[in-house]
Amino acid sequence: MTRMEDPSSCRERYTRFMEDSCCTHFCLGPNPMMARYVYALIFLVTNLLAWTIRDYGHSALSELQRLKGCHGAHYCLGAEGVLRISFGCFLFFFVMFLSTVNTRKLEDHRTNWHSEWWPAKIILWLGFMALPFLIPSAFIQLYGKFAHFGAGAFLLIQLISLISFITWLNDCCRSEKNLKRCRIQVTVVSIAAYVASLLGIVLMYVWYAPNPSCMLNILFITLTLALLQLITFVSIHSKVNAGFLAPGLMGLYAVFLCWSAIRSEPPTEVCNKKAEAATNADWVTIVSFVIAVLVMVMATFSTGVDSKCFQFKKTEAESEDDVPYGYGFFHFVFAMGAMYFGMLFIGWNSHQTMQKWTIDVGWASTWVRIVNEWLATLVYMWMLVAPLVWKTRRVEST
Repeated sequence: MTRMEDPSSCRERYTRFMEDSCCTHFCLGPNPMMARYVYALIFLVTNLLAWTIRDYGHSALSELQRLKGCHGAHYCLGAEGVLRISFGCFLFFFVMFLSTVNTRKLEDHRTNWHSEWWPAKIILWLGFMALPFLIPSAFIQLYGKFAHFGAGAFLLIQLISLISFITWLNDCCRSEKNLKRCRIQVTVVSIAAYVASLLGIVLMYVWYAPNPSCMLNILFITLTLALLQLITFVSIHSKVNAGFLAPGLMGLYAVFLCWSAIRSEPPTEVCNKKAEAATNADWVTIVSFVIAVLVMVMATFSTGVDSKCFQFKKTEAESEDDVPYGYGFFHFVFAMGAMYFGMLFIGWNSHQTMQKWTIDVGWASTWVRIVNEWLATLVYMWMLVAPLVWKTRRVEST
């Protein structure tokens, strides 16, 4: 006969279980899922600090004159001030990367360091924000050149993450389990993506290529249209048979990158009247700037938690005590993102003067966006063709 448990002990055990659960999900225990939002908030605050130094830093001129590395504050404001903040943010997240890389299990003490110890990490962040203002200008300029490569690496990581998501979504919708159930939704989304892409191309011709003298913009837009047709042809080829959803979404992304590139052209250009109208700090410009900053932070955040897209070999089956995402990769992406926002705020050129409430403006920014668009389409087509190439090589080797 089974002995009935004492009700008081049941209540005590239930209370202890609830306390442990609350501690785990809120304050006392390590919570990696909540920690990632705190890091994103730190990254956002750093972005706003860099923008403040660039656009409104002259009010702090008298205080910065005391710092030797600033040479009378001349080298701590504007573009170089942004690079100093970017360097401090890079150092913070790179230290976090070194201290959390290869963390596999939740019981690892590095999980506590990643998810807790916030007062210590805030002090560490503040220290790294102040340290670059004591460093000579020559070193900061060298960091600015190095940041071009870091920002490029960030764009490449983001690109692979986005393409992996699109291909995953396409494969999921085209699986035998979901094909019949999602057929209508997939068709609607595919048609909407193509309509939006074509509409975007037409509007770009109207807005940014009003006369034949705008040869460069005409070239950018026409190449985007050609790439849209090319990725569609490759996707629906009988040997690939990837459908219309993935190329439609990729085409929409390519149109967005082309639009971003043309919008980044200097406002003095004849073919970019809309950019010229945006030089005034009106509410549209301010809202666009805020949205751009938030999108940049969200893109960094979403890429950072997507470490599984970059696992080039299969790992063991996941267990309950595995970390929910790669801590090291998460911090590495944010470190590269620090270089990326530094480049955006100075237009990828430390020698040009940026207008207030602007981001990613200049010919360097334009070419970075365009090359990113071309690279995105090439990577996407390679991901479609690569399995066929490897299959052919395997057959030939056997």
